[in-house]
Amino acid sequence: MQYDKALFETMPIPKAVAKNSIPAIMSMLLVFVYNVADTFFIGQTGDELQVAAVTLSMPIFTLLIGAGVLLGVGSTSVISRALGAGRERYAKNVSSFAFYGAIGFGLLLMVLFWTFMPIVLKVIGVTPDTYDYTRAYLNYLVVGAPFVILSQAFSNIIRAEGRSSLAMRGMMLGSIANIILDPIFIFTFDMGLTGAAVATVLGNILSALYFIRYLVSGRSILSINLKDFKVTDGIMLGVLAIGIPASLNNLLLSVANIFMNNFLSNYGDIQLAAMGVAIRANMILVFVQIGLGQGIQPLIGYCYGARNFDRLRGIIKFSSIAAICLGSVLTLIYWVLTDTIIGSFIDNKQVIAYGTQMLRALIISGPIVGIMFIFINVLQGLGKAIPSLILSISRHGLVFIPLIYLLNRIAGLNGVVYTQPITDIVTSIIGVSIYLAVMRGVKRSYGTQQRQAGT
Repeated sequence: MQYDKALFETMPIPKAVAKNSIPAIMSMLLVFVYNVADTFFIGQTGDELQVAAVTLSMPIFTLLIGAGVLLGVGSTSVISRALGAGRERYAKNVSSFAFYGAIGFGLLLMVLFWTFMPIVLKVIGVTPDTYDYTRAYLNYLVVGAPFVILSQAFSNIIRAEGRSSLAMRGMMLGSIANIILDPIFIFTFDMGLTGAAVATVLGNILSALYFIRYLVSGRSILSINLKDFKVTDGIMLGVLAIGIPASLNNLLLSVANIFMNNFLSNYGDIQLAAMGVAIRANMILVFVQIGLGQGIQPLIGYCYGARNFDRLRGIIKFSSIAAICLGSVLTLIYWVLTDTIIGSFIDNKQVIAYGTQMLRALIISGPIVGIMFIFINVLQGLGKAIPSLILSISRHGLVFIPLIYLLNRIAGLNGVVYTQPITDIVTSIIGVSIYLAVMRGVKRSYGTQQRQAGT
């Protein structure tokens, strides 16, 4: 029952980043599968209204993932720093808090969504034609709220002890189940849209059960034992201080999607469906970059907790270069294969025509957007709550919301489409500024440590 100490302390930086980040990237791609599987199989019906309904439901699924991110990223940051400082009992307390917090939060959200479903549907921008489809999908999806949150939280937390491959396997189990069950429920059982929601819920249940089985096996240094559950001693505050800024990125993504869906609804269901397909297709590029950032976060937290500033700076430098290279290669591939990518989602010529143009707009920021995710995870790993909060709310809030209003008035549909890539470029610049300011403080800490060591 121990964590991978060599990964955090002695393994060469490129190898350590690769070992933790590749499984994290794979886990994010499996999250992508959850997001696109329903769209892909529903798209095979050729019914743009059902595709639009899945698009309209995306903010709610993103919100559930965000709740898992809140507990997962917040706990990972606290646990990584605790292990770096040799506080293993504290790490157990944090993981137990995250487990029972995920179950309680999930049940609360499930009840709230069921109770206020008509209001939720109005807020997310359903049209008369998509109302019944969207309601049917969400009625089933929210049943899985506790399991979505639990699987998302612990796919992050387990990486804090260097078990990235295990976290990836847990997410893979759920994704494969979702892919297998989608066509069975949608076509064989003729459940249509509701079948897609049921498949998604069952996939998340399997992932959650996989993580629970590992945590009670005795192989983990972490705990989900009720006797280890604590909210005091800075545990809840520590998790929330980092988790809230991290989850705000997902929460504001839901808000941004709601804004975008409402604007797109004014241009027609074809345009709404096309943007939904383009956004989901672009998720591969974005999620790969997010996975790289999430992979280094435990390494950053551990190094900071152990006050190993030389290794910390090396990890940041290497991962930043990797993010730019990876983003550039993926952007080039997307640009060449845009038509094929969009066409694989839906057999509707109008949707494909609009979706191709929209995807090419979205990938403009691809080469640099990874830097933003690197900086967000560095700040979270360092436990810098306020800088992390500022950067998190900039991408889908402070920059995106005013910009979509402005560009819609100036350029109409094209303005709405180009809002996200322009936002990503602006936010990346903000991220560089915040990162440099924070690292000046870290360098001062390192200098102080060196001087004290020499006395």
